[in-house]
Amino acid sequence: MRQLVSFALALALVAPSFAVGEEAKSGLECGQGIAPFYVTKVAGAEDDGVACDANLCYRCKNGSRPQVMVFTRSTDAKVVALVQKLEEQLQKHEESQLRAFVNMLGDSKDAASDSVKKLASAAKAKHVPFVVPNEFENGPEDYGISPKAEITVIVANEAKVVANHSAASAKDLDVDSIIKDIEKMLN
Repeated sequence: MRQLVSFALALALVAPSFAVGEEAKSGLECGQGIAPFYVTKVAGAEDDGVACDANLCYRCKNGSRPQVMVFTRSTDAKVVALVQKLEEQLQKHEESQLRAFVNMLGDSKDAASDSVKKLASAAKAKHVPFVVPNEFENGPEDYGISPKAEITVIVANEAKVVANHSAASAKDLDVDSIIKDIEKMLN
């Protein structure tokens, strides 16, 4: 009996660690269309013709161009690294008109706005807009962003999803895999 209790206790302590590293199912699936949704621009992309505090649909502004939409609740170093890699991709694929924008999610619009300013400052990206969606808690309802996912990245072209990456913890995000999907989409 003591061994059974010990085993059960050990299993209870170890089991939660399996869930931490798993990819969280979140966001639109490959082949689905990307619907319009409105955001408020908070920082970044000073030369994109959109003033800070403007409310607009960046998905619409980007049209059917290839684009990367990041939905995050985190300002973790892994998210900063992702944004910096996206900045490199935007410059590398300028002729393909690749676009990207980062949506900060949060419990309140003010908290999300403060977090996205922090992220923009840390990433130092010049061409990536940092925004807060009007539906700030979990992003646009029809995008299916899971409240359990700390980060969801949707790669789209011709207004359809070509790749989706998400993670329960931003620390577990596979940035290289996202970049490979962008490269694959554009080649």
